[in-house]
Parts: sequence; C-alpha cells; structure tokens
Amino acid sequence: MPEKHSFFTLTEASYGEYRAKGSKFLAYAMPVYSDQDIENAQTRVRKEHPKARHHCYAWRLGLDQNQYRANDDGEPSGTAGRPILGQIDKLHLTHVIVIVVRYFGGTLLGTSGLIQAYRSAAAEALSAGHIQEKKLKDTFQLLFTYEKMPLVMTAISKIGLPVLDQDFSDSGIITVAIPKAEVEATLLKLKALVAEIYEEEVADHPIIEGFTIKFMETTF
Repeated sequence: MPEKHSFFTLTEASYGEYRAKGSKFLAYAMPVYSDQDIENAQTRVRKEHPKARHHCYAWRLGLDQNQYRANDDGEPSGTAGRPILGQIDKLHLTHVIVIVVRYFGGTLLGTSGLIQAYRSAAAEALSAGHIQEKKLKDTFQLLFTYEKMPLVMTAISKIGLPVLDQDFSDSGIITVAIPKAEVEATLLKLKALVAEIYEEEVADHPIIEGFTIKFMETTF
C-alpha cells in the first residue's frame, strides 16, 4: 500500500437532522484525534440529550483505516452504527465521530427505515461540516558542529525549511518540518548543500562529517 501523505477530516463540529414518522434523528459530527476526544464527544451529546432513547455512533481514527467502531446502542443490529460509518467512509474521512441521537416518535420504522434514517442524519451532519485536507509532515533534528553552521543555515534558507526550534550550546541543533510527500527530495538537497556536493553524489557520501539528520516524528 502506498504511503499516505495527507488525510481528510472535519475542521470543527457540525450538525444535521432527519425526521421520519414522528421520530427525530439528531446528528453531531466532530473531529477527534484520541480515545479521550471520543469519550468527551459522547459525554457532551449524552448530557445534551439525556432523555433520548438511543445514542448511536460511529468513528474512525488513523491513516490505516483499521481503527473504527460502529455502535447501534439498542437499535437492531446493523441498522444504525454501520450506516453512520458508511457516510464517514463515503467521504474518505478519518479522525471523525458521528453521533446520532434518536427521539422515538411512536411508530416503528423497520430495518430499512432505520438504516435510511441513521444514514440520512449522518449525511446531513457531514455535509454541513467543513472538510479539510491535512498534510502530514515529518520533523527532523539537524545536529551539526559550529564549523558546519554557515552551510547548514544557508541550506535551510535556500530550501525554505520552516524552523520549529533551535538550540546552540556545545553544538547546534535545529528542528525543521518537511511535508511528508517532499521528504526524500528535500533531504537529498539538504545533504548536498551541507556537504557541498552535487545531489547525484549524495549516495556516495552517506556520512557527512560534523552533520547528522535525526528523524523525530510525523505530525500534521
């Protein structure tokens, strides 16, 4: 599977509503990035709707699309959580939770009616939200001796690397961020500039005296 360089998610919470035969389906879509975010979202909606019969939900986290859950909260199996998750996946979203609260209107909707209602409510909430593509960035520490400092600073400026942090004590440490899609080409150019060689020669110089690049983490 090709490495992912970005993902799509919501920028903020959004709301949607669907009605069927007296029942109200109130949908809340929110960006989430951790188990705690998910718990907070569920707690918030339950506090707002303590008398609702059902609080069904689905969420997806991560880039590998393997972290997800769909919950029917007492509705017939497969009629609520899965249709909600289907709407998240239809838009290729991750780091998103959708919670649909149902107030029963006195008339049974049947399996197909419930699937349609939960699917429609989730779709309304997601369509009301603002979807943003978030590009992944890899952060690196550049460690160098003071003899290499002029070359390192010139390279950073020439490439246009954003500096996140810097520390100058016994040696220099500068933390930079590089868009994940551009890491290979950027590091190649950086090494060439610091070593004062052509990019085509970098592979033949795996070690640059007085200069080291250390990977830190992937962020967005």
